[in-house]
Amino acid sequence: MLFTKWDRFSRNAPDAYQMIATLKKLGVEPQAIEQPLDMEVPENKMMLAIYLTAPEIENDRRALNVFYGMRRARKEGRYMATAPVGYKNRTLDGGRKTIVPYEPVASVLQWAFDELSIGQNTVVEIYRQAKAKGLPCSKNNFWHALRNPVYIGKIVIPKLKEEESYMVDGQHEPLIKPSVFYEVQDVLEGRKRRLKTKIVTQDMLALKGFINCPKCGKVLTGSASKGRTAHYHYYHCNSTCGYRTRAEEANSIFEEHLKDYVLSPDAAALFKSVILDVYKNEHQTTGNSRKQFIDRITALNNKVTKARELLLNDDIDAADFRAVKVEADREIITLESKISELRTNNMSVSEVEKTLDSAMAKLTSIDALYCKSDHYGKRKLIGSIYPEKFTFEDLKVRTAKTGDIFSFI
Repeated sequence: MLFTKWDRFSRNAPDAYQMIATLKKLGVEPQAIEQPLDMEVPENKMMLAIYLTAPEIENDRRALNVFYGMRRARKEGRYMATAPVGYKNRTLDGGRKTIVPYEPVASVLQWAFDELSIGQNTVVEIYRQAKAKGLPCSKNNFWHALRNPVYIGKIVIPKLKEEESYMVDGQHEPLIKPSVFYEVQDVLEGRKRRLKTKIVTQDMLALKGFINCPKCGKVLTGSASKGRTAHYHYYHCNSTCGYRTRAEEANSIFEEHLKDYVLSPDAAALFKSVILDVYKNEHQTTGNSRKQFIDRITALNNKVTKARELLLNDDIDAADFRAVKVEADREIITLESKISELRTNNMSVSEVEKTLDSAMAKLTSIDALYCKSDHYGKRKLIGSIYPEKFTFEDLKVRTAKTGDIFSFI
């Protein structure tokens, strides 16, 4: 069997020796045209070892060069892989590679993060809605995206030997605000309370998951029963209490109750005036808030410095120091994002007034807005009014707990 050189036969010495032995048993002699060796001469086996080992060493060296080159690029803030969902790979002038936001997927992903940070819907439901909006990824990749710090402009440097894992600022444009990203992490890890309600597709069962059974206190579910000429929807309890009520009647009670929260035009004008006054006052105290955040960041940096001194004096071990540093770094990132938001959120009074006009228009016709909304819109409105589950008896006597805005109304 002929080939040009021994590195064309194999670049792995152990595998090559094994294959040569196998070929010899079959009566086949491997031979390199440009590097011929007479295997009957014992000294030629040394040359064979050199011919086979040198390419293997070259491969290993090239692999190490690539590995450390990519690690060095990551430390410089460059993303060195296929772009994650919401981004696309792009080559800049000079051959430098980077990732840039890819629309409309980037906007859908931003929406998903914002919705999940609120904590009203499950990850599965948000993924389902994002998928309907055009998110081109699997559920598993969506979970990975929710935890990927690349979306806040960070690059993860993985652990290597004695060097611990850490993050650096990336050269790419972030998609998600750090404060929103870490709120999502709190939701995923159970540190933030999430309203667990299941979304169903039936428009007649918009209240499913929000109401409790007046008999046993369990959450009512909903279903449809097929009659002779139509389907009839019910809210019912799955426990032995057997509570059951017509969905049409329950929905009617809720829609009637919703009229109590319609803001009158005079009250809307008062709300607008008060909010504008509050905004002007808070706008003046932005400098104080920035100073508080900076002072807290300074305190955290001092805490890390003190922990480092304790580590050098052997008063604490490396694991305790890393725990202090990771916790401090995370809070610092959140505070820095808040400082950045103080700059970006400084809307003019006219912009605030325009936003308030839109909000007051909705609050003065919230009952009509509910009736015109689709199933998801109705459930989002219900969740914004009632932070906790309620019963129909609560609605009748008006004791159901509402959010602050609606309790003011």
